[in-house]
Amino acid sequence: MNVCFHGEVILPDRTLPDGYVICEEGRIVMIGAAIPSGVEIIESPYIAPGFIDLHVHGARGADYMDGNAEEVRIVNRAHARHGTTTIFPTTTTGSTVEIERMLSACAEVKERWSVSHGAQIGGVHYYGPYFAEEKVGCHSLEGRRDPDPAEYERFFALGLIRIATCAAELPGAEAFYRSARNHGCLVTCGHSNSTWTEMARAYDAGVRHVDHFWCAMSSVPSVRARCGTPMQGSMEQFVLAHPEMSTEIIADGCHLAPELMNFAFQAKKTERLCLVTDANRGLDMPPGRYRFGPQDTGAWFESDGRVGFVPGQGLASSVVGMDTMVRTMLSSTSANLAQVIRMASLTPAERAGIAEQAGSLEVGKRADVLLLSTELEVERVFMAGEEYPV
Repeated sequence: MNVCFHGEVILPDRTLPDGYVICEEGRIVMIGAAIPSGVEIIESPYIAPGFIDLHVHGARGADYMDGNAEEVRIVNRAHARHGTTTIFPTTTTGSTVEIERMLSACAEVKERWSVSHGAQIGGVHYYGPYFAEEKVGCHSLEGRRDPDPAEYERFFALGLIRIATCAAELPGAEAFYRSARNHGCLVTCGHSNSTWTEMARAYDAGVRHVDHFWCAMSSVPSVRARCGTPMQGSMEQFVLAHPEMSTEIIADGCHLAPELMNFAFQAKKTERLCLVTDANRGLDMPPGRYRFGPQDTGAWFESDGRVGFVPGQGLASSVVGMDTMVRTMLSSTSANLAQVIRMASLTPAERAGIAEQAGSLEVGKRADVLLLSTELEVERVFMAGEEYPV
């Protein structure tokens, strides 16, 4: 489909008022303030790149860990309606068989993708099961374990995993990180109670990212409870002290207060801070009780329509899409519109190694384009130049 969009164009470092984006055969071919005559134009208040979600579990009653291709498509369609055009299905804790089924289902959907299937899979985020026991959060404790080379090497060999997470203090973590790095993954630490020293070893082994800042991660008090005195630095201090380290936040207005979201932005800037949904199967579903992870064995959580939570314990990932994260980040921090959109598009694309193809409105890139209202509601979605009905 050949199409020209007209409106305020959101570029990686600024916006272009009264701009045009011309797409031909699924690619962006021109961006500017004027176009040749005779071109059909679609008007919109804002023209934005499609969002990219590095950390997402489910939506609309389905979880990627259900291990079924149609369930994967249900999730991808739901997130496409919220503006996500490239998605990284994310594992939870679970058995080797459950993770294997998830990978197989995602591979099938990725290979046979069409616009009607929703967001395009950029790769899998191999997230669970290698978590610290005291930091599993809402994940099933029974499904967590220490890194198993026989397991993860077989999964890495599939060529589908692009992001790989492991708690830094676990035995075998550094070998996991080196293997993930050798397979071209964004190497991350998450669900961890690691010390500064353990993070330093992880960094040497390839870690350059930590998952959802301040959520299920170590702090000075938690490290003190684990290791005693003198008090030691934690993941938080290590990430803030090292410019090369990136992180992500769940900007749903429930996980973090505005001052923490703004602090993360001021500390890591747009090039090292990603917005993620971490959404579960409660997205676009009524309030109720749901499973986090596999439908048969995942841990139970509740949704009130705003956020997931485990009564009496804490939050359990989000139940809203990337469009909500964008609006909340913009209204709650000092970041401007171009900066917020970058954190939901180009920055995650750069961290996942797909920025040559996606993540921004630039000539030559895939025509993943969002038309946003003045209130930043998603009105129309285009993937590879084809429209997806929202």
